[in-house]
Amino acid sequence: MLIDAHNHIGADLFFYLNGFYPYAQDLPALVTEGGRHGVDRWVVFPMVANAWFDLAAMRRGQLQPGGPEAVPYAFENERMLREIYEQFPELGRRTLPFVMFDPMREPAAQVARLRELRAEFPFYGLKLQATMIKSDAGALLGAGRCILDFAAEFDLPVLMHSSVTADDPWSEAGLLLRIAAAAPHVRFSLAHNCRFDRVYLDRIAELPNTWFDCSAHRIHCEGAVRDLPFIARPERRFPADYRDPTAVLHALAVAYPKKLVWGSDTPFQSYVAREADGLLSLRSTYAEEIACLRALPAAAQTAIAHDNTLAFLRLTDPSALQRT
Repeated sequence: MLIDAHNHIGADLFFYLNGFYPYAQDLPALVTEGGRHGVDRWVVFPMVANAWFDLAAMRRGQLQPGGPEAVPYAFENERMLREIYEQFPELGRRTLPFVMFDPMREPAAQVARLRELRAEFPFYGLKLQATMIKSDAGALLGAGRCILDFAAEFDLPVLMHSSVTADDPWSEAGLLLRIAAAAPHVRFSLAHNCRFDRVYLDRIAELPNTWFDCSAHRIHCEGAVRDLPFIARPERRFPADYRDPTAVLHALAVAYPKKLVWGSDTPFQSYVAREADGLLSLRSTYAEEIACLRALPAAAQTAIAHDNTLAFLRLTDPSALQRT
């Protein structure tokens, strides 16, 4: 069984209104495309921008309070779960839904809503992308601690977007690892190979409650080849031939055999945006992401797309993988 541990479904109004790509993906599209490439299960969660933010401000490229929803992600989480369990249950059976959260804004209200949702729909983890919503992940050790308490109460893992750049204090991988070390009763996974930062990857190897995923692997390899600023600086970069994404994935699987989790990040295996100095175009496909995985030895494929994923998930309901 192959499990893709990092996927978004839904619509991102901020991306759409500001001309970024991609901006949407529905459940049938994900399962149809992934299924024809041999994937069996998908960890899924909503897009990042949410209706707590003012929509007119989003159109101006700003994230400000004043949207139609009083609780961050309340609408998006429920919308996704109803798509999975009510609208397309035959496809939803092949997913492991995670819910999104904001660590800083209305954390107690978010937990209260998540309790209500959990009484109605199963979900298997929590997802944080603090960079785009400019929310301090460090709030999880303060006002947002109730979110980690909720995760621990229901034995839910936490998947976190990670960065290594000085202009991103919200999801900086060193901060995330300090959170993981301070909450040993919760399991964490840091996304995007920690941007190939060897120091942080080695720290993950040391922490018993922490993993990392390779989501959007190919465009991150391209970023390393082009020495783009979102990738770890050369002096800290994991040593590999980044011109060959398959070789990089294999090297990571060998170096961190119990810690690497495979995920595609669909639809964000590509990213296209107009920036101050021109168009940034990083493009990959689901087929290309799968090809990297399939090129690995069988034992490595099983380790990173099944065994390590299940260790991170530690499903309290094993029947979730037996649904057909």
